[in-house]
Amino acid sequence: MKSFALPAAVAAAALMLAPPALAALPVGAKAPDFTTQAAVGGKPFTFALKSALRKGPVVLYFFPAAFTKGCTIEAHEFAVASSEFEKQGATLIGLSADPIDKLAKFSVEECRNAFPVGTATPATIKGYDVVLPQRTTLSNRTSFVIAPNGKVVYMLSEMSPEGHVKGTLAAVKAWKAKH
Repeated sequence: MKSFALPAAVAAAALMLAPPALAALPVGAKAPDFTTQAAVGGKPFTFALKSALRKGPVVLYFFPAAFTKGCTIEAHEFAVASSEFEKQGATLIGLSADPIDKLAKFSVEECRNAFPVGTATPATIKGYDVVLPQRTTLSNRTSFVIAPNGKVVYMLSEMSPEGHVKGTLAAVKAWKAKH
């Protein structure tokens, strides 16, 4: 008879050493409403989730910090796909804890004037459960698709920028096909 004690102990130890999974507001949850300062094309304006949802689904993506490698890659990818989101009737916005003046510059240089980025307040970061464990004043990298009824229909919480644009666009298309 084989002993399974050692393999089980190794598996348990591996689970304890694994990095914690990123938490986030789950699919089906009601998205917390927020209003914040945002910028597109370098021009500041007030963004209100409630108003945006009246037009259709909202693609809301959180990113840790403007002008960092992963966040720049993600912004470029969203900029390239922004016209496709628009064709699907979706509003696209990125949020980080950065101040609005930094985000206004980021909206021009990295978002290529294609979509707005706004300031994520500590309350918004906490409400969406996207706190970056290593730096609790920042958000992690999480993307949501929020249906016009305010429910989360898609969520991806992954620190790599890979997959966020593809996943949110597929979710918007799937939602639109059903509605």
